[in-house]
Amino acid sequence: MLIMAGTIKVDPHGDTPSYVQLADALRELIRAGEYGPREPIPSLSQLVGETGLAVNTVRKAIDVLVAEGRVYRVPGRGTFVSPER
Repeated sequence: MLIMAGTIKVDPHGDTPSYVQLADALRELIRAGEYGPREPIPSLSQLVGETGLAVNTVRKAIDVLVAEGRVYRVPGRGTFVSPER
């Protein structure tokens, strides 16, 4: 996985599953303040376009972050960074 200036690169041939690499990259961008509390993360289609991953792979990565409580979904609006605890 490589993160540069908001660009996320995932190695589909790496030992770590692609969805885990993407979740790790998004988690790091959130931690670094690239996306602040209550701010949207890139949309599903943006992440698919940027990474070249399948929609279901991107959705699975976001599901991981939702389960961790790092992001939340608003139907029809997008996925947002959870407020700091």
